[in-house]
Amino acid sequence: MELIRDFSKLPETLRGGAVTIGNFDGVHLGHARIISQLIASAEAAGGPAVVFTFDPHPVRLLRPEQCPPPLTWTDRKADLLGKLGVDAMVVYPTDVALLQLSPRDFFDSIIQQGLGARAMVEGPNFFFGRERAGNVELLREYALDAGIRLDVVEPVQSGDAYVSSSRVRDLIAAGDVAGANSLLTQPYRIRGMVTHGAGRGASLGFPTANLEAIDTLLPAHGVYAGRAITSSGRWSAAINIGPNPTFGERSIKVEAHLIDFHESLYGQPLELDLLTRLRDVRTFASAEALKQQLCDDVRQAKMAGGGD
Repeated sequence: MELIRDFSKLPETLRGGAVTIGNFDGVHLGHARIISQLIASAEAAGGPAVVFTFDPHPVRLLRPEQCPPPLTWTDRKADLLGKLGVDAMVVYPTDVALLQLSPRDFFDSIIQQGLGARAMVEGPNFFFGRERAGNVELLREYALDAGIRLDVVEPVQSGDAYVSSSRVRDLIAAGDVAGANSLLTQPYRIRGMVTHGAGRGASLGFPTANLEAIDTLLPAHGVYAGRAITSSGRWSAAINIGPNPTFGERSIKVEAHLIDFHESLYGQPLELDLLTRLRDVRTFASAEALKQQLCDDVRQAKMAGGGD
């Protein structure tokens, strides 16, 4: 899997294959269906399977007040797509010049000249060009004239609705990370830098890694079972997201207790997979009552995370 950040330096080996264009935020089951067809189309074309995406999301430039927090960061997205069999992900830096391209110019300069695409795969709600003026019907017309095969993949339905990044985002925002994970190709993951906290967890026998600078969507306040990814391996974790009302703290924190982990993480990046929500954040009558609840949280988190 190659991650290309400079479009002008795209290797010739990554041209002449199948291309799909989109944000692929979260990399959910609908995206997986597109990638499955992309790989088949690439094999038929005798070239690579390439995902072309944007950073930042175009909405961040056009309507920043409407741009939701992302579900994935670039390297995580590339890793998830690589696991599905993609050969390369091209990350195009979104700027005013790109957003001003007409559909025709976008097709000519990006798809034909830049990527040398022989095949394309998109969903039915694909739009391209200035003010999203180009749709799948126009893309089909352009592709036919250029001799490029176009496959339009129908979205995946789960329950009574289609799988989408917006649906995943709503589930996570509501705290239903298990429901979100059922629509994703891998568990929902957040990351941050470990900083020093108040040390109350350690005083109760449950030392925590306090995460800051988290750049993706946080779920609703609550205690979650999860899994921490460190340089020494993966560890079951009990994760608290929200304030600490027992001690009168209102600031929102992300604190993870890594079960049976005894190394220092201060100053290091840490990634956390969120598996399921265990309970609400609530006030306890005493530190001892909180400690008893933490014992139960850790037991449940260990079971959910695959621990003994």
